[in-house]
Amino acid sequence: MSVTNSVNNRKINYVEFVSSDIERSKQFYATVFGWSFEDWGPDYISFSASGSGIDCGFRKGDAQTGTPLVVIYATDLAVTEQAIVAAGGSITVPTFEFPGGRRFHFNDGAGNDLAVWSE
Repeated sequence: MSVTNSVNNRKINYVEFVSSDIERSKQFYATVFGWSFEDWGPDYISFSASGSGIDCGFRKGDAQTGTPLVVIYATDLAVTEQAIVAAGGSITVPTFEFPGGRRFHFNDGAGNDLAVWSE
């Protein structure tokens, strides 16, 4: 998830899927769609917009209950978090660091869970 300027501020730029078998997901999508993957340890892989149309990843988890996680970029996580809470949303996962940046997850109050990230 690399963004170098504010032109992407407040825009969807990543979708995270759940996979019960990371290696199987990698093999399946590489074979069917020709996507190339980057490994981020045993529990995470990503693929780029150049092959899929949007930057995405797979995290290891129960794919039966998991839904894709839409990730929005923001230049200022704290301001965005405050705006979410002020608008009636709730923070479901506090800000944490990952390779490439920081993010938090939120619920919009209408049943949708999303995430916001920044460098």
